[in-house]
Amino acid sequence: MEMRVLPVKGLPMIHEGDDLAHLITNQLRDNRQPLEDGDVVVIAQKIVSKAEGRLVSLASVTPSEEAISLATETEKDPRLVEVILRESEAVVRHKPGVMIMRHRLGHVGAHAGVDQSNIDHADGDAALLLPLDPDASAKSLRDAIRHRLGKEIGVLISDSGNRPWRLGTTGIAIGASGFTVLDDHRGGTDLYGRELKVTLINRADSIATAATLIMGETTEQIPVAIVRGFDYEPSDQTAAMINRPIEEDLFL
Repeated sequence: MEMRVLPVKGLPMIHEGDDLAHLITNQLRDNRQPLEDGDVVVIAQKIVSKAEGRLVSLASVTPSEEAISLATETEKDPRLVEVILRESEAVVRHKPGVMIMRHRLGHVGAHAGVDQSNIDHADGDAALLLPLDPDASAKSLRDAIRHRLGKEIGVLISDSGNRPWRLGTTGIAIGASGFTVLDDHRGGTDLYGRELKVTLINRADSIATAATLIMGETTEQIPVAIVRGFDYEPSDQTAAMINRPIEEDLFL
């Protein structure tokens, strides 16, 4: 088995209301990059959020007392902190320059996924939020791409994230449709017959990380990639399944 990550180059800048499935399939045609059964199309969260109108002008935000207080402690714009709080269920940790939040979707990360990079600030400071329902977005995009191209594929919406005790960002899956997200080996055995009790392979994050190496996170302008050649298994699993339940978290 040989896995490949193929960049989809040439996509235009994305704006609110754009039909991503239409743009992606047209670009694949123009690039002469036919999809194959078993491919996973990895799409950067940023263009999904832009298409879905998740850009917020900070001029429209009135910070609460909580946001003002937290902004003082973290040395951030109170309006930005207010946006982050609205996207979050809880403040997990904070210090000057950093806010670790539990997002309303369940995952824990910096600033609840609220981002100010690679967006247009020509009309004033703005912030881009995560899609309202990334799994639903992934399913909608998958259905539209399958309808247009007639291939059995998966779709993954990727974002960048940090991990405790490890430096640097990696790709993570925040939305997924059509393939196995978590490959559960619990109850099986290893090479020596020892029972596997905790082995749960996160396929989605692994695919997202592989794609991120090609897509980049700064000025590469490659927001879509095709991951081809891994052991594709159709599935109804979603990225929401990746989040560890709070009751199992030993560190919060």
